[in-house]
Order: sequence, then structure tokens, then C-alpha cells
Amino acid sequence: MSRNRDVRASEVVAVTRTHPDWPTQLTKRLGSEAPATLKVLGNVGLLRNRKVALFCSARASGDAILRAHDVARRMRDEGTTVISGFHSPIEKECLRILLRGKQPIIVCPGRAIEAMRIPPDYRTAYSVGRLLFLSPFAKQPKRVTKESALRRNEFVAAMADEYYVAYVAPGSRTERIVGMLKQWNVEGFSVH
Repeated sequence: MSRNRDVRASEVVAVTRTHPDWPTQLTKRLGSEAPATLKVLGNVGLLRNRKVALFCSARASGDAILRAHDVARRMRDEGTTVISGFHSPIEKECLRILLRGKQPIIVCPGRAIEAMRIPPDYRTAYSVGRLLFLSPFAKQPKRVTKESALRRNEFVAAMADEYYVAYVAPGSRTERIVGMLKQWNVEGFSVH
């Protein structure tokens, strides 16, 4: 892979509801709001794995950061498939820890993925088939917006078999996502 290799639209695959790897919980949890098509780049078979969603509010305490690092190391060492937008600072730190392991990772950008570049730090995991880029967005937006980030987080929550929230700021969007997860009876293993 070249250093600044662009992803070509031909490499991004559309997964529809008739695909054998379609995550049925999306339709159950999101109903009519569920996307009809997912855009994927990478090992689509990772969608069959049991997935732990990772969330964290943008600002968090030092204790929350240390706990999140410990949990990320544990998930890495246990081979847990982690799904997240990996957007907040703590989520990004957790991704750095996870990329050093061998477990599957599903990255859900808050935008369309047809024109994205695979960051250099991700390329090894991608090339061995343990990294999947997954988006509910077709061709728009090309950049993350507040609305697309919220929709992405709802999508990640709907994909989850279990979740971990490193920190929930009172009144935050993360708090709203945790409420959705609880409504769907998704098991959380730590909320701070």
C-alpha cells in the first residue's frame, strides 16, 4: 500500500438487508430509521462478531481516562471486537491501544467513506483483515457534522451487543445514547 493511498469507490462495498452479514439488530432497534444500505471497506465478516460499542463524552476526568485505557487494554488482550466512531479524544486514545493488538476493530466515521484515506496507523490492521470501516452514509456528508456524528453514534449503539462508556457528561449526547442502549436492554459493563 502506498503511503497516502486513497480509498477508491470501487473498494467500498454496499451491504443491503439481503446480505448474509446484515446486522439484523439495526432493523429491530432503529425501525424505519435504519439505513437500507451500509457502506463497508474491509473485512465485512467482522459484522458477524459480537461487538462492544465504545463511547465517551468529549471532556472527561483524569480517572475516566485511566479507566478507559485499562478497559481498552483488556478488550485488546481478550480479543474483543470493538465498534466506535473513535471520535472523542478518549475514544481516539483507546483506538491507538486497540491497533497494537490482534482483535477486530470496526471504525464508524460520521461521514461517507467513499473518498476517505486510510490513516497510516490503521493500514497494518486493515491489510490483515481485522479492521473494518463501516458507514450508514451513502455519499454525503463528506465531512463530519454535529448531526452526522449523532446519527453515527445512534448507529453504533444499534449495532452493539454490549457497550462501555468511559465517561458521560451530564446533559451530553452521550447521555442520550446511553438512554437508547438501556431502552434496548443492551448490556453495559461500566458507565461513569
